[in-house]
Amino acid sequence: MTLTPLKIHSIIEGLLYLTGEEGLLVEQINKVLPECTAQEIINHVEQMKKDYQENEASGLMIADQPNGYRLTTKPFMADYAEKFAVIPKTAPLSQAALETIAIIAYKQPVSRIDIEEIRGVKSERALQTLVVKGLIKEVGRAEGSGRAILYGVTPIFLDYFGLHDLSELPPLAEMVKHQNEQLDAYDLFYDHYKETIKNL
Repeated sequence: MTLTPLKIHSIIEGLLYLTGEEGLLVEQINKVLPECTAQEIINHVEQMKKDYQENEASGLMIADQPNGYRLTTKPFMADYAEKFAVIPKTAPLSQAALETIAIIAYKQPVSRIDIEEIRGVKSERALQTLVVKGLIKEVGRAEGSGRAILYGVTPIFLDYFGLHDLSELPPLAEMVKHQNEQLDAYDLFYDHYKETIKNL
């Protein structure tokens, strides 16, 4: 089946949405769309970037990153995102989000791949949720191929959990009974703060 330019754009947009702040390399998009050459993918994304910029009804844009792209909000959204971050949220964090934020709190700066190695499952959606809630943010890039995003917690995280700084977190060593029970220790983290977590 021949893909139209609009269909290709929608596929790329969907892939960028799924990967969130992590973004995608051109070669990764190319593996999903082998019908296109790397240069054709670059051309499609450049057109999409132009379309987003010209669309005043959209708060989104495609940003460049090393050898690839990510879907993000336009600069004017920064003030509104900050206001949104401090609004009390009624929906509780999912188990996946709780596991993820506990890992970030203790291991930061940490990449998505590192988080997934500990959890044993994909964590893109959990990371997106935590970024939207303002509980975590990008704090740097890993060395090496791909320059993976490194995540850390924010002052909002500290406020939610009633902490002045990360030194007040329960000592992880005291929470681990055996060497291979690291994830159980993260479970105990949100048990420790379960009353606070209910309001996240």
